[in-house]
Amino acid sequence: MSQAASDLAREPREVALPRLLEAEGGRLYGLARRLCGDPEDAADLVQEIFLIAWRKWHQFQGAAKPTTWLYTIASRACLRRKRRRAGEPRTIASLDALLPSGEPQVPDLPSPAESPLHDSLRREARAAVERAIATLPVHFRLPLVLKEIVELPIAEVAAILGLKPATVKTRVHRGRLLLRKALAETLPNVDAPPPDHPRRMCLDLLHAKQEALDRGVPFNVPESELCRRCQALFATLDLSREICHDLGRGELPPVLRRELLAAFGARRED
Repeated sequence: MSQAASDLAREPREVALPRLLEAEGGRLYGLARRLCGDPEDAADLVQEIFLIAWRKWHQFQGAAKPTTWLYTIASRACLRRKRRRAGEPRTIASLDALLPSGEPQVPDLPSPAESPLHDSLRREARAAVERAIATLPVHFRLPLVLKEIVELPIAEVAAILGLKPATVKTRVHRGRLLLRKALAETLPNVDAPPPDHPRRMCLDLLHAKQEALDRGVPFNVPESELCRRCQALFATLDLSREICHDLGRGELPPVLRRELLAAFGARRED
């Protein structure tokens, strides 16, 4: 048990829940927006999450991090609301379909140091990533959103969802590639040179890149050692992840914040 979790577990809910609202409300709202789409539905979901936390605060003993406990409530509430819709795919495309290995062109993405994306192109890229997230089956979307938008570690996502870390990684890795593919379709393209690396080497490099993204550490392979296709693939992976992080930096709407704080006050005797 961490000291922070132990300290918070000893606090009454009247103290602890407003603190969690201030610390996690914005990220929870970002999670809800990605899962619900509609802002009103997202606000309803955030209210449901915090009111469940209020009723069940006595069950939090500090054995887990407060965020893990809160996001476990959130994930269960999300899954209750997001049962598989008619027409929603059960899976996403195969690895081969998500890689640019057979495409005649690759995205021509300048490095941030050379030329930042034009505002209009950036807006198109963000919209493409949001649409791609919305198309994911919920069992892929929830791990991806928790990892890439809420920015939780793989181990914590696994604990929240009751999955093995390897399963979470597989779903996050596939989801990243789908977002990257959607993003690449909005960018300028150039003709791709013939592959100059064996396919196996490119797949090994992709695995290493995904592992670096999982851990939040630099990918220490010089660009000069990458083929042109891998350079484009990794650049668009980085950009889609950057957009996901931007999506998670939203704020809790002030009206929703006031309503929840008022609800906490009205439920002091519950």
